[in-house]
Amino acid sequence: MTLPPVLRDRLRLPVIAAPLFIISNPDLVIAQCKAGVVGSFPALNARPAPMLEEWLKRITGELAEHDARHPDRPAAPFAVNQIVHKSNDRLQHDVEMCVKYQVPIVITSLGAQPWLNDAIHSYGGITLHDVINIVHARKAIEKGADGLIAVAAGAGGHAGAISPFALVQEIRAFFDGPLALSGSIATGDAVLAAQAMGADLGYVGSAFIATNEANAEQAYKQMIVDSAAADIVYSNLFTGVHGNYLKPSVVKAGLDPDNLPEADPSSMNFGSGGNTDAKAWKDIWGCGQGIGAVREVVPAAALVDRLAREYEAARARIAAPARPAVMAAE
Repeated sequence: MTLPPVLRDRLRLPVIAAPLFIISNPDLVIAQCKAGVVGSFPALNARPAPMLEEWLKRITGELAEHDARHPDRPAAPFAVNQIVHKSNDRLQHDVEMCVKYQVPIVITSLGAQPWLNDAIHSYGGITLHDVINIVHARKAIEKGADGLIAVAAGAGGHAGAISPFALVQEIRAFFDGPLALSGSIATGDAVLAAQAMGADLGYVGSAFIATNEANAEQAYKQMIVDSAAADIVYSNLFTGVHGNYLKPSVVKAGLDPDNLPEADPSSMNFGSGGNTDAKAWKDIWGCGQGIGAVREVVPAAALVDRLAREYEAARARIAAPARPAVMAAE
């Protein structure tokens, strides 16, 4: 499995920070990239549409300045997430902005389109498509995506229900290109485990919500610190697509997290959630099952530092000679 240079040469740690709806902003992306992991944000976070150019100008400018000052440790590349669903009436504009600023990596979701891949390839960028099953994975590669993000069970926000072991092994049966794994990855140990399974990179999302730079309410960040895997509920009620959310936020919205009805997928609404009065992302807070490892709100750079220490410690443990078995006394 050979990674393209953009994912191989400038990363301190094999990690992509997932694009977080509403939460990811230039402050967070720049901090992530300077710390040595791929920073990313959804294009739709820049509202209204003209703001996307302002964000791209700032991110590219500040990262270029960082590289000029620190040639020995250049920043990692950044990525922009594009929602390729028919409900996104900004897609053409937002892709044109990515081409204008030559965004190194574009992450596509909820639809694969050859024209979009071609547009990003026109200047040498790469596209990664997030998938929850093998059918979507095959279609994405057939339509020109360079790599895949396997969104397995336990991932925050819109997530699949397949075990990461099963999803990665089935993808690797037909695809040898760039592969990131999403789903409960909140420690350096989990990043190394993703690589042991066959992925190239870990895809870390929920842990970055509890950082100083994240555009999230303090109560949201503290709820992540106070919660664990048992506090996550999987439902399609809020957007029409199944996702993982913090139970306490569901309770706070006046709903019973253990008795949520199924939603009509045709009512899909990625911006606010159209199936209840409680709005997805604003009132109902997305989160993955890995948050038991998140114990405090810290700067993004400190989170990356922790992941790096844990990753190296896990590698050292694996490299250490195995202990001899203790023989039973005769």
